[in-house]
Amino acid sequence: MMVQNLALYEDKYYIRVNEENDTIFYFFDYDVRSADINMVFQHFHTFYELCIPLCPSAVHFIEGIPYEIRAFDIVGISPNRLHKTQYPAGKPCRRLIVQFNLPAQVPGFSDEYGQLMEIFDREVPIFRFDPELQKHLFGRLNDIYRLAQKTDPMRNLIIHQKFVEFLILLFLNRDSNIYSNESGLSELEKKVYAVAGYIHAHYPEELSLDSLAREFCISPSYLSHRFSEVTGFSVTDYIQMTRVRNVQALLVNTRIPITEVTEPCGFNCFSQFNRVFRKHIGMSPSQYRKLNQLPVPSAGEPAPPGRTAK
Repeated sequence: MMVQNLALYEDKYYIRVNEENDTIFYFFDYDVRSADINMVFQHFHTFYELCIPLCPSAVHFIEGIPYEIRAFDIVGISPNRLHKTQYPAGKPCRRLIVQFNLPAQVPGFSDEYGQLMEIFDREVPIFRFDPELQKHLFGRLNDIYRLAQKTDPMRNLIIHQKFVEFLILLFLNRDSNIYSNESGLSELEKKVYAVAGYIHAHYPEELSLDSLAREFCISPSYLSHRFSEVTGFSVTDYIQMTRVRNVQALLVNTRIPITEVTEPCGFNCFSQFNRVFRKHIGMSPSQYRKLNQLPVPSAGEPAPPGRTAK
């Protein structure tokens, strides 16, 4: 089916090119999501991701900050960046998720692939374009949708070519982005999410309910109550989860000894770190690494894509 004469879509349709640990990897996931399965806390991937809502509205959180998104916005998330999408109550929302990875360097090119990926490193990597440009962008994705149903021996190569065309078009028109965060948040919610964003930006530092209350000139008791009311987490648990997620990224992507990943992520006491990690993840850091660590590439090689950490 065609959504608003722009994007081809079919429930529970997916396209896979290669496996997660291959240098070039794609997974296109056409599905629906609803409020009853919203993620509790933000997660990260070791690959790139595009989130494209095909419903009227949703909210995407990036490093603790909420961004209002609507149909055909393109949210680009770089590896290891904490994020989640929150869907509204009511009718399930259609969406397209594209998980992918590309080599950082390709023989015969300088840094073109690297430049393409830089658009996802923006502070707000959300793109909204006028209808004409949307038509061109989604035309590439629709081509991929059609091509995936063929058994042509060139299928995977053509899908790769079409997706690179999509990324190039996105890159070349990055300055035509008309996205703005039309937040419907109350002043209280804005204040709470400002605190959450601050936690994400300063998690390696000494943080506490009292220090955050001083930073934002509000009383600790008021912040404690309102933060829990808006986010569903106590301030302490939110700080701990943010730190744990960043430890998880290091455990998955590096071979740094576990005793050395804690301090850069804000844990000054190793026994406390072990206790907090088990509390939130349900296993020890060493067990988590054993189950999830990716092959670490040789010097100069790009890291391969991998799992989602939740």
